[in-house]
Amino acid sequence: MKIGQPADKPALTPAGTPRTGAGDAPKVLPQQAGGAPEGEASTKVVLSDAAAALMAATPSAKADFDAEKVERISKAIADGSFKVNPEAVADKLIANARELLNKYSH
Repeated sequence: MKIGQPADKPALTPAGTPRTGAGDAPKVLPQQAGGAPEGEASTKVVLSDAAAALMAATPSAKADFDAEKVERISKAIADGSFKVNPEAVADKLIANARELLNKYSH
C-alpha cells in the first residue's frame, strides 16, 4: 500500500478519473469540468490592448532559437560549470522593463 492512497481505492489520473491499470490511458468524458461540453470554451479570455500589442510585436520564437547555444548551456549546467552573472541578469531585466514602460506609457 502507498502512503496516502488506500489499497481499496483506485489511483486517480490528473483529470481525477479512476485509473484501472498501470498502462491505462485516462478516460475521456463527453463533458469537461465545469459542465462545458467537450470542444466548447468554458472560460473567456480577453487580452488588454498592451498585451495584444506585445504579442503582435514579438518575433516568432523560431527566429530567436539557437540550438547550439542551448546545447552548450545544457552541458555546462549538467557538468556544473555554468555560472550566473547576477549583475548582467539584473541589468537586462531593468533594461527590458524600461523599454516596455517607455513603449507602452505614451
